[in-house]
Amino acid sequence: MEAVKIRVRGLVQGVGFRYCTTIAAQDCHIKGIVRNEIDGSVYIEAQGEEKNLEKFIAKVKQSPSPSGRVDSFEMKEMEPKEYTRFSINY
Repeated sequence: MEAVKIRVRGLVQGVGFRYCTTIAAQDCHIKGIVRNEIDGSVYIEAQGEEKNLEKFIAKVKQSPSPSGRVDSFEMKEMEPKEYTRFSINY
């Protein structure tokens, strides 16, 4: 089980980015969370098998939302948490 935390900046709020990220996570069998941050970025915690996580990361880098745009992508490894699904946090 691999786990990462991701911060994405660009046109990532108000364009369905969190919703589309959730769909991408479900398609890739990823568990975790996604949330908007006050600074206009989106924060993601994602975990799953390495192959699935790589697929998910590639989708996020290209913006899962057709109306979104990723200008900056930061990622760090983290310890896995006990997520049972992928969800939007508010």
